[in-house]
Amino acid sequence: QVQLVESGGGSVQAGGSLRLSCAASEYTYSRGRMAWFRQHPGQEREGVAFIYTRDGSTYYTDSVKGRFTISQDNAKNTVYLQMNSLKPEDTAMYSCAAGTRCYPWWATNGYHYWGQGTQVTVSS
Repeated sequence: QVQLVESGGGSVQAGGSLRLSCAASEYTYSRGRMAWFRQHPGQEREGVAFIYTRDGSTYYTDSVKGRFTISQDNAKNTVYLQMNSLKPEDTAMYSCAAGTRCYPWWATNGYHYWGQGTQVTVSS
């Protein structure tokens, strides 16, 4: 059973914008903890943004604060990542994650479910 489906990746020039979507099953969405991670080639996954869907609280990694916005649509069981002022260093595979484990939001151990990933490429 597919739990998370991402869409919205692509290629843009520096300074451009993209919006990623993560559609979840109702059960997965209701668990509350959902996040976006990214992975640069040869590196570990990095937590980018987090949202607790039960109350809307959000957290971001420092490098994207002020540029990225995570949001939710409860009617669609979907979480979005609006990415503005993109930089070449934002180039990565972005994945949506969901789970309930009690780890810091940026820790991959905190998530049961992962999407297939969507590539974001930012050219200079």
